[in-house]
Amino acid sequence: MTKKPFNTELVLERLLQLCVSGDRVATRLFIDQAQMHGIGAMALSTDLYWPTMQTVFRMWRQDQLTSLAYQYATRILRMLIDQTQALYEQAPRNGRRLVCVCGPNESEDMAGQLCADILESSGYEVLFAGGGVANDEILSEVSSRRPDALVVFAAAASDAPRIRMLIDTIRTIGATPHLPIVCGGGVFARAPGLAEEIGADATADDPFAVERMVRCALASPRCTQPSRQTRMRAAVA
Repeated sequence: MTKKPFNTELVLERLLQLCVSGDRVATRLFIDQAQMHGIGAMALSTDLYWPTMQTVFRMWRQDQLTSLAYQYATRILRMLIDQTQALYEQAPRNGRRLVCVCGPNESEDMAGQLCADILESSGYEVLFAGGGVANDEILSEVSSRRPDALVVFAAAASDAPRIRMLIDTIRTIGATPHLPIVCGGGVFARAPGLAEEIGADATADDPFAVERMVRCALASPRCTQPSRQTRMRAAVA
């Protein structure tokens, strides 16, 4: 029996409806049906969960969702991400260690988790701290654990100054001044050149491009200089 074509637009619309309704059982059954149509675990994340997350957070920012609907949707999406991660095909371990952090918002934390899950399935050892970790603790962690790269995922423009300060400190007084740093997320997509200007080695718009950028940064890391603001502060001092 031939399976019917998969209408992604209709599926996304239905998934959004289920998420904001809070119906956990119906959502899981819906995802089971998608898998029966041949949608693999990684495709669920790239083609369904990620665009639904983006829609939920956009509607929330624009006051198109009630707090209750937003809470329902984010909790269900987190459940789906957790369950689907266990189904990812795992590449052989490559001996590389990454520290991943993100902004403090729910959207950034879920995107950061997607990054961490994908990187882990690609063979990396991933230390995912989520959001809200102070810069001095991140500095201490990279100094003691000596990861091969640092991944920072941020969506809000308000995150940029703290990320800039973190990178500046790593480049100037940190124990790992040549640590490859990859930045991803909405703030870097909306401001082309921002990641490079603050001293990052690579940037990606979404969680699924981060893995490619990590590979590029590790293959040919560049000696990144402190950001322009840090150089200006040093000149004034």
